[in-house]
Amino acid sequence: MLKEAIATGETVEIALDRACAELGIDRSEDEFEFEILETPVKKTFGLFGGSPAKVKVFLKQLDAAESAAEYLKSVLKEMGLVNVGIEIRKNESGAELVLNDQDVGFIIGHRGETLDALQYLASLVANHSGDGYYRITLDVGQYREKRKETLESLGKKMAQKALKTGRNHSLEPMNPYERRIIHTAVQDIEGAKSWSEGEDLLRHVVIGSVNGERFPRRDNHRRGNYQNRGGKPPYNNNRSGNNNNRRPYAQNQNHNSRPVQSRGPKQDVVDAPLYSKIEK
Repeated sequence: MLKEAIATGETVEIALDRACAELGIDRSEDEFEFEILETPVKKTFGLFGGSPAKVKVFLKQLDAAESAAEYLKSVLKEMGLVNVGIEIRKNESGAELVLNDQDVGFIIGHRGETLDALQYLASLVANHSGDGYYRITLDVGQYREKRKETLESLGKKMAQKALKTGRNHSLEPMNPYERRIIHTAVQDIEGAKSWSEGEDLLRHVVIGSVNGERFPRRDNHRRGNYQNRGGKPPYNNNRSGNNNNRRPYAQNQNHNSRPVQSRGPKQDVVDAPLYSKIEK
């Protein structure tokens, strides 16, 4: 792909149009810079001498954040959002891209799924070249901060519930970024712990007590199982009065009477990106 082009024309404007066409870019887009090499000189008496304008046009060298922002603009344009402004806020590990428009709320999607997908694509563009990982965060209307507060509240609430009920509680599947928020919030509740289970899109956080479950769930007590309903223990139909033929209720539970061992915490990587690290 050409990065610069030199063209001539009767005027500077004509020369610019020809150079941009050679590069395959739209002159209306602010993605190029130019240098006037020669200004046009009119012919004397319209017959002698004179020379055309000569310009040099070259594409702007964008950094990782700018490249990601330009890519997002092209995607949003295809979604019908033509005049969306993107503010670039650079930080130590990368940049935050903030969309500024009143009509972009719909791209957040269900619990941020669409926003996360756009963020992932922008990260691919930002990390297309370079040795290190450049972290891109995409936000709309402070959605990320509001979502973080919601998840922190949820994590603490479920941690307290786990301590009160003595049972482990599983949350819905979340991406690594949101799971880390839950893990951090649970750490503030004394006696509670959290870990992750499941694979890929089904990976989720489980919250429980550091001492394990006090009242583990048994298979024969699951919803929809009508065996032994009503809490009455099974009894032997032998009415001879011989208690030796009767078996205690606890022994009829087989392996289900054994306490369930609580799994140890498996924390997510603290510095992991929203999705897994993007390889070039």
